[in-house]
Amino acid sequence: MRRTSLSLTLAVSLTVAGGVAAAAAPASGAAEGPRLSVDSTADRHRISPYIYGMNFADEALAEELRLPVRRWGGNATTRYHYRYDTTNRASDWFFENIAEENDDPAALPDGSSTDEFVEQDRRTGTATVLTVPLIGWAPKARDGSCGFSVAKYGPQRRTDEWRPDCGDGVRPDGTPVTGNDPHDTSVEVGPEYVRDWIGHLTGKYGTAARGGVRFYNLDNEPDIWHGTHRDVHPQGASSAELRDQGYLIGAAVKRADPTAKTLGPVGWGWTSWDYSGLDQETCGRTGCWADPPDRPARDGMPFAAWYLREMKKYEDQHRLRVLDYFDMHFYPQASGVAFGRGGDPATDALRLRSTRALWDPSYTDESWINTPVRLVPRMKEVIAAQYPGTRTAVTEYNWGALDHVNGALAQADVLGIFGREGLDLATLWGPPSADQPGAHAFRMYLNYDGRGGRFGDVGVRASSADQGALAVYGGQRSADGALTVMVVNKSGTELTSPVSVKGACGASAKVYRYGSADTSAIVRAPDQRTSRTAQGCAFTHTFPADSITLFVSRR
Repeated sequence: MRRTSLSLTLAVSLTVAGGVAAAAAPASGAAEGPRLSVDSTADRHRISPYIYGMNFADEALAEELRLPVRRWGGNATTRYHYRYDTTNRASDWFFENIAEENDDPAALPDGSSTDEFVEQDRRTGTATVLTVPLIGWAPKARDGSCGFSVAKYGPQRRTDEWRPDCGDGVRPDGTPVTGNDPHDTSVEVGPEYVRDWIGHLTGKYGTAARGGVRFYNLDNEPDIWHGTHRDVHPQGASSAELRDQGYLIGAAVKRADPTAKTLGPVGWGWTSWDYSGLDQETCGRTGCWADPPDRPARDGMPFAAWYLREMKKYEDQHRLRVLDYFDMHFYPQASGVAFGRGGDPATDALRLRSTRALWDPSYTDESWINTPVRLVPRMKEVIAAQYPGTRTAVTEYNWGALDHVNGALAQADVLGIFGREGLDLATLWGPPSADQPGAHAFRMYLNYDGRGGRFGDVGVRASSADQGALAVYGGQRSADGALTVMVVNKSGTELTSPVSVKGACGASAKVYRYGSADTSAIVRAPDQRTSRTAQGCAFTHTFPADSITLFVSRR
């Protein structure tokens, strides 16, 4: 893990607020932009370092960014056997058991892919999130068996071209194969398996409190097992199953390592808030969304609220908290956004608007969701109502186009929103490679100067007269008092705006910029001079189209 002294990180971000800057004429060719203000004395709150996480980031990028947290998750992790170092790839790849590459299989579980995952994180100073199974099944051996053998269950619509006996579980007429035997691929596992696995991990790496694995996901998207893992769980998981398995496995984690933190229910997305897996599986076939079959079992409550209530009941009865983070995945559902490409003007504009789903009560989601999402405030509200003290997590999200500057703008906006709204943990699914624009969005917060310069860890008030055109986020660094201000120009036009700062600010601010003018690197722009005001300072700045600008200022 690379360390950098404060004397080398001379970057300080500028705070905008209180004092009013004199209106200045826009730079030649620039349009007049919205007024920005930052107040370092208001709305002060901790920004969790864990919001800047990724799933499966490679080591070089993780080391460069000093990545705070990295997750081992996804469909394959639902069925993984640590003693065989084997996953079942579920519907992602013909329900096949696939053994991980291993130099010495005879030494397993030592040297497994999950051991290597943890060891990389220890080298880069990164906290680990591992996924533990609630589904009750894991691969039976280090073998190549599959859930729907053609020889056993007959012809199927698609088969693995390299292993043609492994089918997709759908007959040529489109009907699903039913009645298959889960033991074709898997064996039963439960709390003892989880305790044994965590015992192996703590034996090698210590407890969470002593530098071992810090977080455990209570499985991955269990409300859609009936699709992703239908070879072993063809029926949708009921509310009671998800609760009871959460109790069993959450308690197993805590007994194996009382200092570790758990995250659940790890729902796949928007429907996970209201519906159990049983509801989603049944209503997906019958259209019963207005009257889902599992609702009476929840006293008529939406699933997420009920789940949190039930987790609190467990703690009240057993004096053991088995859920530490309320974790829901979120992928924007508007066409072409999540995992989409950049370059189409309409989709690019939609991608930048749709980040408002994370916070804005006035924004109606432009997809089949068709309602205000307000994801992070919604999470906090349901926690306050049902299980106070639980933290918030989004362990999968992706706004797409990470190989394009448009995706970098969206990603920088998302990270700013997470910090401002007080999310506790987030890990991007499908991280960018080190040379892609999306990686530079993370660098703007975690290593803007190439020497470890980071955005502030204490959030402060920052506002824009038009957040859709110029989005602004403020933070102050505890270590050196530097005030950092991130501005994302989402307008597509060069804009000149007055910026006012209340509180600590210096005679000038260092300026760092990433954008369409040079997508290969963050550029050190000329310092921004400021004018003193009664409450702080002020200045006027021109923000290039499609750019991310960071001001760093100290008194």
